[in-house]
Amino acid sequence: MEGSISFTKTLIDISATIAIIGVSLSVMILLYRAIKGPTNADRAVALDVIGVNIMALAGVIAILLVSTQFNDVILLIGILLFIGTIALAKFLEKGVIIERDMD
Repeated sequence: MEGSISFTKTLIDISATIAIIGVSLSVMILLYRAIKGPTNADRAVALDVIGVNIMALAGVIAILLVSTQFNDVILLIGILLFIGTIALAKFLEKGVIIERDMD
């Protein structure tokens, strides 16, 4: 029994390390796309996916630390990411985020 628990913990540690490396590489590639993107829409998508990767990174760290406290952080990042995506899409479409009537 002890051997299987030890093996499982080692397997989780190795898998989490591989996941952190993969997500970090993805964020670096997405940073390049966010800076050099040919269009503003490409930049917006890259920033959106960077936010999703940060959520994934927080989830993997929560697994490694065996903590549920990161769930609040993940939800907060998701909410802010959604609001930011809506605002950026509105800005790309209309040129302004908050419309003001000048009447």
